[in-house]
Amino acid sequence: MPATSENVRATGRRKEASASVWLQPGTGKVVINGRDIEDYFHREVHRITIRQPLVLIEKLEGFDIKATVKGGGETGQAGAIRHGIARALVEFDPDLRAPIKKAGFLTRDARCKERKKYGQPGARKRFQYSKR
Repeated sequence: MPATSENVRATGRRKEASASVWLQPGTGKVVINGRDIEDYFHREVHRITIRQPLVLIEKLEGFDIKATVKGGGETGQAGAIRHGIARALVEFDPDLRAPIKKAGFLTRDARCKERKKYGQPGARKRFQYSKR
């Protein structure tokens, strides 16, 4: 899709997931990786997560969303798409920045897997201690 004043693109990330989101005025249709949102995310909590920024600004039926997401698991992908939608909404209308930022949707969730430490079997796990 070519970038126009009505068509906005933004990138969202969470954990290992990365999403490109295209936002345009429409009827509320959400397509993820060429599939409908109900086909892509089977858990209702993920569909609710994705729609949170739209519910916040009370424009649930006001935008068509096309997202391409890769990496991570289902929850990480849903969080990445939500982050992308929030950033696209702010780019579409800068007046929406204050309520979206207050809700915490513009903040990138930086939590990620902790690295394995040398001399131990995992990030936090330790070898069993034996006195003898």
